[in-house]
Amino acid sequence: MASAAGTDAASWNAGWWALARRSPSPNFGPRPANTSVSLAVVHSISLPPGEYGGDAVERLFTNQLDWNAHPYYERIRGIAVSAHFFIRRDGEMVQFVSCNERAWHAGASSWRNRPDCNDYSIGIELEGLEGETFDGPQYDALTRVLVAAASRYPLQQVVGHEHIAPSRKIDPGPGFDWHALQAALAWPKAMFAPLA
Repeated sequence: MASAAGTDAASWNAGWWALARRSPSPNFGPRPANTSVSLAVVHSISLPPGEYGGDAVERLFTNQLDWNAHPYYERIRGIAVSAHFFIRRDGEMVQFVSCNERAWHAGASSWRNRPDCNDYSIGIELEGLEGETFDGPQYDALTRVLVAAASRYPLQQVVGHEHIAPSRKIDPGPGFDWHALQAALAWPKAMFAPLA
């Protein structure tokens, strides 16, 4: 895993990060006035579940998924969702929504008695399946984007979807290595929900 020290935070342009490939999603809205981006939420996703390398996640987030292409898609037909970032198994990073805007990634959620995490968070999806492990290039990319985000926004905590919606979500799950992420970033353990 790459060390956060010396990582190029790159540049931001209206909430878009220069090191991510843009694939704009229509699924976003404005953040509430005077809201600081203080939370990063780590998710996992693969479509169909457990299958990697295709374009289905990108199509889902841009409302271009063919609902008839796989039987599983009938279960999610018509949903309109997005994340700010999607990190593929090889570390490629795609950005769908400006971090200045409110992406639709967390759903019904709350952190430390503050509801509606979408309002004040950045959502980062890792290509993967809950409970399975993630690849080194994904941790490297996640480290880089978190360093970059912290250079632009007042991030205070990094959490999993499972921490902000524990009654309905289990991602990224036990296969995600929070200790390795914390070590790579060299941020205080208190900044990471499962380590605090």
